[in-house]
Amino acid sequence: MANRLINEQSPYLLQHAHNPVDWYPWGNEAFDRACKENKPLIVSIGYAACHWCHVMEHESFEDEDTAAYMNEHFICVKVDREEHPDVDHMYMDAVQAIAGNGGWPLNVFVTPERAPFYGGTYYPPRQAYSRPSWTQLLQRMNEIWTTQQDEVNAQSEQILKHLRQASQRITASAENAVNEDTCRKITDSLLKQADKVWGGFGNAPKFPGTMAVSYLLEHYHYTGYKPALDQALLSLDRMIAGGIYDQIGGGFARYSTDREWLAPHFEKMLYDNALLVLALCDAFVVTRDAKYKLIVDETICFVERELKDTGGGYYCALDADSEGVEGKFYTWTWEEWTEATSFGIVQDDTSDRPQANGENISINAVIAASYFGIKKEGNWEGTNILHVAKSIEVVAAENGLTIDDTTERIKEVKRRLLARRTDRQRPQTDDKCLLSWNALMNAALSKAGITFNEADRQLAETYLQRAEEHMAWMLTAFDTQSGMLHTWKNGVARIPAKLDDYAYLIDALLQLGSAAGSQSFIVKASSLLEVVIDEFGNEGGYFYYTSSSQKDIPVRKVDTYDGAQPSANAVMARNLLTCGLLMSRTDWCERAESMIYNLAETISRYSYSFGYWAMLLQQQVRQVKTIICSGPGAVEEMRKMQSKWVPEAYFFTFDKEISELPLLENKFFAGKMYIFVCSGQACLSPVNSASDALQLISH
Repeated sequence: MANRLINEQSPYLLQHAHNPVDWYPWGNEAFDRACKENKPLIVSIGYAACHWCHVMEHESFEDEDTAAYMNEHFICVKVDREEHPDVDHMYMDAVQAIAGNGGWPLNVFVTPERAPFYGGTYYPPRQAYSRPSWTQLLQRMNEIWTTQQDEVNAQSEQILKHLRQASQRITASAENAVNEDTCRKITDSLLKQADKVWGGFGNAPKFPGTMAVSYLLEHYHYTGYKPALDQALLSLDRMIAGGIYDQIGGGFARYSTDREWLAPHFEKMLYDNALLVLALCDAFVVTRDAKYKLIVDETICFVERELKDTGGGYYCALDADSEGVEGKFYTWTWEEWTEATSFGIVQDDTSDRPQANGENISINAVIAASYFGIKKEGNWEGTNILHVAKSIEVVAAENGLTIDDTTERIKEVKRRLLARRTDRQRPQTDDKCLLSWNALMNAALSKAGITFNEADRQLAETYLQRAEEHMAWMLTAFDTQSGMLHTWKNGVARIPAKLDDYAYLIDALLQLGSAAGSQSFIVKASSLLEVVIDEFGNEGGYFYYTSSSQKDIPVRKVDTYDGAQPSANAVMARNLLTCGLLMSRTDWCERAESMIYNLAETISRYSYSFGYWAMLLQQQVRQVKTIICSGPGAVEEMRKMQSKWVPEAYFFTFDKEISELPLLENKFFAGKMYIFVCSGQACLSPVNSASDALQLISH
């Protein structure tokens, strides 16, 4: 028999719709009942691609006796963290304060007033892993609520007080202390945390860290400091060669469980792939290495093939599991491998036929097994994760083949493996579309379109066309009379947008406005910026994660650090700067600068967690600029400048006298092409070529 979740849109909630637990979705109904019955609530938070969420559901939430106890003593609420990131943020902070760690599934015990009083992550069905069983914890929480309710309420109020104070804690620093030495200090801090052998930062589990990688690439661009470049490229190269990258179908998994990037947690998230496209584009601009262009294209092709809704949006994620086994869709036993790759066997003397693991198999299977590190006994839990174990050059030399021949054989093996894989049972798709993640993907498409304009004009134009079509879909799907909404599925948008939805969308509009030369995108971005200032503004100059009209959580949080995605406050600072310059709003520029400089000390101290801020600070040191190109041939000249990469500059081109942007006034002259380099509220004398403009920028 189905519970209340059967009427929800979220794939994660629908997974729990037939649990014997009497689940409520997040909303007033559950808390109203808790007040009437004076019961505590269990708020259980997860997401569709979460492996341990599935494990706990099977072990505990599908168990009749456990469910009966939960239903009798608690009001049970199931939350998709991607639908309600604000709820997840608040309760995650609480659990980290209580237990010192966090993760998903997140299980929080909450008063009827929505205040947390205890919580943790995964709990086993029997006491293990140095933690109580889920049943033992339920019994203990029920006992505490029944016998010590006053103490529980006092404890929960203390937790809320801590969360409110933590949300307002911003470190100030003087503006004149920020200079190139500050940027080098941040770089040195990142390099101290870096894995100099396998790339990335820290030990396992290892996440992509794209904001830190992009900062290092920019630092090298500005200073020529080679250790920054080496670490950034090492990180990207190791990921590209590792199992975290899908060597057959393209796209990146969420993180690696080991230091070497071999064994990923196999879930694939839209936002990770968008952010890695952005970083790989930067790497291509710096190095002009074609492999980065290839990986960008393969990643975008993966997103288009496996995460694209027929309506035009992009889905959230692919699950890690299929057929109840993590990674089964992506891994290969030796028998599966030889069957799929043994084609083109040489018909002459078999004694000369290449061998692998003592078996006579096709030369193509041998070559590909050597390249992808495939072993008869497996390289992970008895099966094989594809990764680049040897370079094409080494594999070619070992087999007496040319590099071109080896490359073609490996391409054919990849094609056949991908075709064979499509016959397998696919991991579940989390087929809701989030505004924030879609906006990140839109920005990635715009950047790819700009980045590869010279290397592959047709491909670049395809990316930009997709970005424009996708933006049109977003502005139709999520934009309503009552404001922007957060999530969309099957033609229905719901849940008020959060700060990251607005921040990433404004940034995507600005990036596409630059790439397409569209003033309307910039005007839309500026109007949304005013909404954010009015509804999300904080008296300290930063922005709350939720709007002033949202009343369903007891703490409005101010997030400043990067998580798996860029800090929404950091992206808002960039939006304020860009829109402020384009719309001649000095108050917006000043607010952005204050946001950046007030965090300078924190950025320097905790560089990895403030990578996006670090990029903004570094660009401020170099003086943020706008480059305006107008008149015939302006687009071509702008593309020449963008190919040289000027991270601190916002480019815009237009060919009509009519302008909706104050910065463009008096910058159009019929029949003549001019380039204006502007910094702050002042523009230098116009020039007529990209080379002259780049000279002005460098001085």
